[in-house]
Amino acid sequence: MAALFLGLNANAARMDMVDVSNNNGYMSTAEYVSMRNEFGVKAVTVKISEGGTYKDPYAASNIANVQAAGLYINGYHFARYATKAQAIAEADFAGRTAKAAGLPIGAVLATDVESQEANNQSKATNDRNNAAFMKEIQKFGYRADIYTSGSWANNKMTIKGKTGWIAAYPYVPAGKNWYSSNHAWQWSPAAKFRISYGGFDVSQLNDNYYTAGQKSKVKATNKAAVKQQNKAANKGKNATNVKVINKTKRGPHLKNSVANQIYAQQGIFYPNTTLNVRSGAGTTYRKVATYYPGESVQYNQVLIKSDYVWARYRRANGQNGYIALGVNGGTSYGKRIVNQVSGHTYYTVKNGDSWWAIAQRNGLSMTTLASQNGKTIYTTIYPGQRLEVR
Repeated sequence: MAALFLGLNANAARMDMVDVSNNNGYMSTAEYVSMRNEFGVKAVTVKISEGGTYKDPYAASNIANVQAAGLYINGYHFARYATKAQAIAEADFAGRTAKAAGLPIGAVLATDVESQEANNQSKATNDRNNAAFMKEIQKFGYRADIYTSGSWANNKMTIKGKTGWIAAYPYVPAGKNWYSSNHAWQWSPAAKFRISYGGFDVSQLNDNYYTAGQKSKVKATNKAAVKQQNKAANKGKNATNVKVINKTKRGPHLKNSVANQIYAQQGIFYPNTTLNVRSGAGTTYRKVATYYPGESVQYNQVLIKSDYVWARYRRANGQNGYIALGVNGGTSYGKRIVNQVSGHTYYTVKNGDSWWAIAQRNGLSMTTLASQNGKTIYTTIYPGQRLEVR
């Protein structure tokens, strides 16, 4: 039945589903119509939320415009939970946020499990947490699933057959339908669409799970264009080097899975999610600071250590700090611009911040921090204000 529904082509991976988030910016109905008519896209999965507080600001417009284009619509939540209680709380937050954004009942609301928090848990703990999230999300009328990387599936967590949305990037499928026993296989993080800017995550659907339970007018009106674009998307060679693609859904992706290598590389990294800074290149090292979306860090070395790709940078106190650029062979946590150097690093003031708190996290004294911003420690600072911390 799946083969009949999808019209499977063993020689090329299809662009059945695209996923988008705030990283793609505003997406118009016309862009989604082009994806449908010229590329054969059937479904779009929209980022809804992250952790227990972040709401994707483009979720509502993406949902409305996808539906207006006659495509199936789904959502995903980027998981930060490390306990069962946190998983339930995040599911409640994601469910409420999805309803407010207009995600229709019957759509899939997947949990995206690839964070540092999940990496620190045992397989049994992740299984328990994921099960709690999915059970809770169904109370909102949504269907549940798990998104994760191929290296984490059945390693960091259990992904049973006829479930799961798995990311793995051969770039040239070569006639092999990867993860054909799962609902979906995300096979590229850098697909190009004619009237849309940047690269997009694209997936091949192996059954109708991500198109079930909804009404849609999906119909590709230009079959010749679909065939041509599908063929073009499958051209190329397998990647052999680690490289960041700078424009995708959750963020860019790291192309190849390589273990324990060091690169003498410098550049600037712009995180798109909250990241802990460690005293060494690993999640077991002490947390020494935090970076937030909208900030940047100038790094001087890249290290690949099993599960993550790390950047090393010199902190204001003269010590090295290490920040995860992304999952090794999987999703990146932001945008990396290689060989670009800036003389300054900035911090964006958050609610509840103080001169003392900002100075502590950046290894500075309050006096030094204030003076290099042309202020005194008695000057009031406000959320959204940018302070130079290096």
